[in-house]
Amino acid sequence: MAITSKDINSAFSAEVTAIPGGEFLNRCFSCGACSGICPVSQAIPDFDPRKIIHMIRMGLKETLLKSDLLWFCSRCRSCVFVCPQDVRFAEIMVALRQLALKGGYISEQDLLDKGKSAWVERDLCVSCLTCVRVCPWRIPKIDDQGKAAIDPQECRGCGICPSECPAQAIRLNESEDERLIAACGVNQ
Repeated sequence: MAITSKDINSAFSAEVTAIPGGEFLNRCFSCGACSGICPVSQAIPDFDPRKIIHMIRMGLKETLLKSDLLWFCSRCRSCVFVCPQDVRFAEIMVALRQLALKGGYISEQDLLDKGKSAWVERDLCVSCLTCVRVCPWRIPKIDDQGKAAIDPQECRGCGICPSECPAQAIRLNESEDERLIAACGVNQ
């Protein structure tokens, strides 16, 4: 990929550090601990936390925010625990995702289509609260009509609530990373 001056947005790094979650970006000295521990990078070689930070610093805003790379991060936080500089790469990914959504590079419907968020078939929901109880991140909420609701921007697409819903009211499309992992022959 040839990079030209029109591909570079010199303010991108400052834009990321101004968002909660991105403020520790400049602590990174590219040691690679995050890349070495990342389970996603083991299965999807194109996903490399160190390279993503480098892309931010180079100002490759359009390239990065249009990329599916943002949505491969599982937010497991393994990278956070091994980082000697407390860069908090998982939080940087959240900040980048917010920029992508805010900038219109991706929509909430795209998240649903890509299997990055679950959704509730409201006609099937029986308000049993199973999704609320089983979600480790407390994403499903009960709305004012007594039905479960899932915020696509918050959902991690882990698949727990769709598999546990007794009414089968929660849906999750197969994600692109699942397809990539299956194509690589990596066992889950």
